[in-house]
Amino acid sequence: MTLPDTPLSPAGADRTFQVDLRGLVDLLSHHLYSSPRVYLRELMQNAVDALTARRRLEPAAPADAFGIRLYADGSVVRVEDDGVGLTEGDVHTFLATIGRSSKRAEKIAEQRADFIGQFGIGLLSCFLVADEIHVLSRSAATPEVPAVEWRGRGDGSYTVRTLPASARPRPGTTVTLTPRADAGEWTRPAQVHTLARHFGSLLRHPVTFDDGTGGPGAPVNPEPAPWARTYPTPGARSRALAAYGAEVFGFTPLDTIELDLPAVGLKGIACVLPESVPAGRRHGHRVHVKGMLLSEQAEEILPEWAFFVRCVVDAESLRPTASRESLYEDDTLAAVRDALAERLRAWIARAAASDPDLLARFLQAHHLAVKSLAVHDDEILRMLLPWLPFETTDGHSTLDEFARTHRTVLVTSSVEEFRQVAAIASAAGLGVVNGGYTYDRELVHRLPEIRPEVSVADLDPATLTAHLDPVDRETELAAAAYLALARDALAVFDCDVALRTFQPASAPALLMDSREARHERTRSQLAREQEGGVWGDILGALRQEAPRAQLILNQLNPLVRTAVSIDEPELARTSAEALYGQAAMLSRRPLRPAESSLINRSFLDLLAHALRKDS
Repeated sequence: MTLPDTPLSPAGADRTFQVDLRGLVDLLSHHLYSSPRVYLRELMQNAVDALTARRRLEPAAPADAFGIRLYADGSVVRVEDDGVGLTEGDVHTFLATIGRSSKRAEKIAEQRADFIGQFGIGLLSCFLVADEIHVLSRSAATPEVPAVEWRGRGDGSYTVRTLPASARPRPGTTVTLTPRADAGEWTRPAQVHTLARHFGSLLRHPVTFDDGTGGPGAPVNPEPAPWARTYPTPGARSRALAAYGAEVFGFTPLDTIELDLPAVGLKGIACVLPESVPAGRRHGHRVHVKGMLLSEQAEEILPEWAFFVRCVVDAESLRPTASRESLYEDDTLAAVRDALAERLRAWIARAAASDPDLLARFLQAHHLAVKSLAVHDDEILRMLLPWLPFETTDGHSTLDEFARTHRTVLVTSSVEEFRQVAAIASAAGLGVVNGGYTYDRELVHRLPEIRPEVSVADLDPATLTAHLDPVDRETELAAAAYLALARDALAVFDCDVALRTFQPASAPALLMDSREARHERTRSQLAREQEGGVWGDILGALRQEAPRAQLILNQLNPLVRTAVSIDEPELARTSAEALYGQAAMLSRRPLRPAESSLINRSFLDLLAHALRKDS
């Protein structure tokens, strides 16, 4: 390898990094910013910061004295502001230095706390759509100095020159871009106007757009934010906020919740979704910082359980990330998230106390979100647990209604367990709640905190079996031979067989088998197969007495009475397998391969027996 012919620096001498600006621009376009469209947001943001600084210099100026003017005619894009402007020294400091991290820069960042941009790289986003940036500026802080012109190019070079005051009679800054041919999608007049409204609709300074056709400039933000306007009545305000939410999010809110956190200068609304959403699906929220749109997908502003609302807020003190497309996770954001969560809890409490119709519609759509909140929030639990819907042996019911007729509430650990026992438990007068859905089992167990007179217990198969009536001794003896054959046929599934009487009589059999029991039997079988090896020793140490499944035949069912009277051994075994298969399918749990094979085989054997009998 040959080294370049360059002079060597003395050992230990400091050296300076060389920055490839084109590579830096490529990095910004592909990894920092989500789309080239952000160039207009960055230009508008710089203009807003300049206006903020100008307002500090002239606080007594009228509110509409300073503004922003956008121009796009297809050949150029121009952003002009009446802001504080720049001197030649400012140009070298802020436009020609990238990523400064000195103590002076940190002091400048502190001074710019009232500004949106704090990273000094926003202007580079213009290179996403143009090869050259032209800046013409005149300082309002030192109006006696001349205007200054800066031209920056994508290859990293720039020029600076001073111009006579006539080049820009008033203080402020104009940034002009000549778009590249491949950037037409983002620089056409109609698109520039659309982007300006998208990013700047809530800006507090007047913004206008001119498409070069000779007409008056169109206002980009003709009205203040809807929550900042005055309305004749509370009802008119509520309707206006709901209409704004519908315009922004594309749905009519079930209700709108006003958000106001003076400590961080945050205002906005939360729109309650009119329909349920899958658990855990978090919608993005529209977050503006000092009026400028920061993000449409800011998930971090609300806790995970609040997926039943979408928010649009404008804040003063939230800190954007370097890309200014999301929020920086710090103590302020954490405090805002907690405070907004408290606003949502307060809205739920008000609905529960004063608007039962709204509460009912809300819970019908978002009961899962409320359940997830109630698990960790004792106040919401006490307030709403009696109102939340659950699947029970009395149908879909609130726990409050269910507890009125059942002083002992049994809860299943899975959906399939509930489906196995629901009809029979109902006929036996047992009150069972399906605890297989997310949060339900945990919440049902907390019912005694609200209703101390009610007891809650997990459903034990033995509890249900105890409520099934035994058959008389004579019937038991008559069926003994059949039951022995049935137990032998089903031994491969670790399943016992018993004969009882229970309602409804239309149910021929009940298969009592929990998921935990099946897992334990599978582990025990694996331990037996691996016996003698290291893995077998480990499983053997974990092995417990494997609980057996139980097929309970219903003597009241005509099919069962016919089956237990069969005296032909093979046919008796086949009928027992068929009853097991039917009970397994009725449980709606996934069938194991051996069970699917048994169902097919028993059906074919019964069909073959019927054909032999007919012949």
